[in-house]
Amino acid sequence: MRLILKLILPVILIAICVFTFNEYQRFLTTPIKVEQPNKTFTIKSGTNLQQVGRQLGEQGISPFPAEYLYWYGRYQQSAHRIKAGEYKLTPEQTLPELLTLFIKGDVVQHSFTIIEGMTSQQLITAIASDDRFVKTLDSYDLKAIMQLFDDNERHGEGEFAPETYYFSADTTDKAILIRAYQLMQNTLAEAWENKADNLPYKTPYEALIMASIIEKESGIAEERPEIAGVFIRRLQKGMRLQTDPTVIYGMGDKYKGNIRRNDLRRDTVYNTYTRYGLPPSPIALPSKAAIHAALNPAAGTSLYFVATGHEGRHVFSNTLVEHNKAVRQYQLKKR
Repeated sequence: MRLILKLILPVILIAICVFTFNEYQRFLTTPIKVEQPNKTFTIKSGTNLQQVGRQLGEQGISPFPAEYLYWYGRYQQSAHRIKAGEYKLTPEQTLPELLTLFIKGDVVQHSFTIIEGMTSQQLITAIASDDRFVKTLDSYDLKAIMQLFDDNERHGEGEFAPETYYFSADTTDKAILIRAYQLMQNTLAEAWENKADNLPYKTPYEALIMASIIEKESGIAEERPEIAGVFIRRLQKGMRLQTDPTVIYGMGDKYKGNIRRNDLRRDTVYNTYTRYGLPPSPIALPSKAAIHAALNPAAGTSLYFVATGHEGRHVFSNTLVEHNKAVRQYQLKKR
């Protein structure tokens, strides 16, 4: 009997070693089961590697028992290093390659674009309706949002930077707003440090107000410094700005797509036809280019401009006589 055991035991040990070696090689080389082209897998915060292995099996992604990935991670001394997040899976990946991905934290990056010229409330509403953000805010009212920044003094309009932001699946609505707010503060501060001389602004906030008006007046990059020059010269000469976008902003929900003569005459704090100086707040989210234009206007003598109706461009005039002629030509279609 002892002789038989001595003969069988080595055979069993060899068989176990061969099986283990083959399984290990199969584990290293067998691709995961992914049929969908954009398949993702999410590791929630606090999930350990054994749980990850079990979830991969339950979702039909892993062709191996959950313990395989766990013990491989222990062998690599990396089981504790996985990071939470959403990961993109591809058919050619193996479980060891997935583990490397989880350790690096190469999570899926989503994008969210804040469009220049939109209002702060439009931005907040867009974030509130985007299911990709984790909702943590109690209110999506602009005034309530500004309390996040201990900024109850300012209106809140124009305070978020238009940009494309990349974020992971666990990003909160609050986090994206904070990023946009901080980027605008940094952009404005940097532009203020590099502004031209003899500008009629007392504070960076006044420059932000002007930038928002420039943003709404023209989407043509090369026109913005010239439009800034017109508005700045009008301020310096004590002239009203007389810009339609401020009137429209002051109308709020009453604006239905057309601005009438009575609207220009109806006084509000945003009506730059009835009031001198800048309005009390920005009227939209200005781009970096509009901020730069507001603080680095083009030199010149023009005091007026009117839309040509072609590609969003304008024609600029030095005198009211020239301007009225341009209005007849481009707006009233008269020679």
